[in-house]
Amino acid sequence: MLKIDSLEKGIVIDHITAGNGMKLYKLLNLDKLDCCVAVIKNAKSEKYGKKDIIKIDGITCVDLDILGFVDNNVTVCYIENGELIRKERPSLPSKLTNVIKCKNPRCISNAEEDIDHIFYLSDSETHKYRCIYCEQEYTDNH
Repeated sequence: MLKIDSLEKGIVIDHITAGNGMKLYKLLNLDKLDCCVAVIKNAKSEKYGKKDIIKIDGITCVDLDILGFVDNNVTVCYIENGELIRKERPSLPSKLTNVIKCKNPRCISNAEEDIDHIFYLSDSETHKYRCIYCEQEYTDNH
């Protein structure tokens, strides 16, 4: 059995749908952090069968807004002095910047090099996002 030590201080992103751990690692730019980051793939889960987990040691200030967009099963645990101080379930972000790209080839975000790809949440029940420039709906099943 693989053993990953508990954190003294940091963040644990738990209940990631199996296979999404590395995707989140990249989207959160965790490779740019100067700390220990553990990605555990296909861990046993009583609730889901398998899950991925990300542990970030020593840092509690990572922009986690994207989590609700990528995986709505995720829970985020904040650890201080080896104790769980807060547990959150991220919600869908109202705005995504440079996370997804517009599929419309005529959209200004695809025509101009320095323009951000910005989408707003148009329907929270169906998790639909639209481009702020051309209103194109994002349709990829991330």
